[in-house]
Order: sequence, then C-alpha cells, then structure tokens
Amino acid sequence: MSAWVYFFLTAVIFVIVYFRLYLFLTPKNRLTILMYHQIEKDSQEELTISPENLEKQFSYLRRQHYNSLFFRDVGKICRKKILITFDDGYENNAKYLAPLLQKYNLKATIFIPTKFIREGYQSYKMMNFVQIRDLDRNVIDIALHSHNHHNFKTSAIEFIRNDLKENMDILEKEKISYSKVLAYPYGGYPKNRQKKAELDLLLKNLGIEFAVRIGNKINYFPTKEPYELCRIDIKGNESLLKFKLKLIFGRLKLF
Repeated sequence: MSAWVYFFLTAVIFVIVYFRLYLFLTPKNRLTILMYHQIEKDSQEELTISPENLEKQFSYLRRQHYNSLFFRDVGKICRKKILITFDDGYENNAKYLAPLLQKYNLKATIFIPTKFIREGYQSYKMMNFVQIRDLDRNVIDIALHSHNHHNFKTSAIEFIRNDLKENMDILEKEKISYSKVLAYPYGGYPKNRQKKAELDLLLKNLGIEFAVRIGNKINYFPTKEPYELCRIDIKGNESLLKFKLKLIFGRLKLF
C-alpha cells in the first residue's frame, strides 16, 4: 500500500470517527448558528445567496429534522438545534425570506443596524421600518446590529454604549419589538482582556442576553461565554455538499 493511499484511508477514518463523536456523543449540547446576508437572483457577490440555493438548504434542514429556534428558545433540550440569522436588513430579505421559512417551518433572526434603515447602505436597497414591522413574527425575529455599524474591535466603550442605546431607542420609537441579542458589526470585539471584560459588563447592564461573532465553529451550549457565540458564514457560491459539511464541522479548510 502506497503512502498516499495509507494517508487517504487514515484521513477518511479520522473524519468518520470525528463525525461520530462530535455528532452523536453531545447532540443535545450542539448549537449551530448560520449567518446569511442577502438573497437575490443572478448575483455574483459572495455574501448573496440565490433563492433557489437557499431553498435547497432550507429543504435539507427540514428533511434532516433540524430544530430551528429563536434565541429566546436556545435553552430548549433537543437535538440538532439551529439558529438561522441574517445581517443588515436588506429589502430582498423581506421579499424572499418569510415565504421560505413558512414553507419549511423554520425560523430566522434578522440583525438590524438602524442607521442603514434610516439612511441606506451604499447602493443596496434596505428595508424600511414599516417593512420590518410587517414581517411575520411567527418566523422572523428582530435583534440588534448596532446603530452606526462601526467595528467594536477598535471602538471606545463609551461609543459602544451610546451606539447600542441608539440602536435600541430607535427600534422602540418605531414600535418594533426585538430580542436583546447582538451581532457584532464585522464580527469584531476587543481582544484585550480588560476591554473585553468592560464590554461584557456593558452588554450585561444593557440587558443583552447573547452576542454573536463569526468564528465558523459549532457552539457547545449551555456556554460560559454568552457574548462569544460563533456563527458559520454561509456564502452564495457554495455547493449543497459544503453546506452539509459546515453543519457538521463549521469551517473546513480542506473544502
């Protein structure tokens, strides 16, 4: 047997064993969080998925009996817990997302940066507050994505405090109910231990229950780090096979 064949077989066995251990030994403690952005036909942008591909992914989640939850329900004891999230509040979310969620009996959270809704974001069409209020709350929840959408990694604590208060105040003024869950803009937060502790205390004092970054990992839940939950970045040009692998492993550099 050649060295390459031996290496290949060893790798296959390792993946199978890892899959079994990871998927079956702690199924009730796995929490998978998916991160999407836009839904649009015929787009070449990496963070935009077509309605057709999104439907294939949602159909797969339903066939495999994933339990789609809102953040307020993450403590529920069940297998295959999954949270579906969308960032920024693009108008195409209002057009495509709710019908697909309804069709496949799934739920999703949209993280709203209120400045984007008020003033727009580049050349993209964003939802307005009326559209956000009109979303089907049986399948869509709203949560926080800051007001200005500045990277918290390099922002002062006082700026973050005022920014998040403005994010919440505007949603409340517009009579939009929301969950106190935060998606860090650009996935960024301070890496310095003292600054991170200050941010965690700020989030706690604001009543924020969870905060999500990117990370591309499966979460172990319950967690001791509620403000560092990882999301798996789902890109528009990825195959259904890669989507399936991400559901198991998070990000795999080999694929």
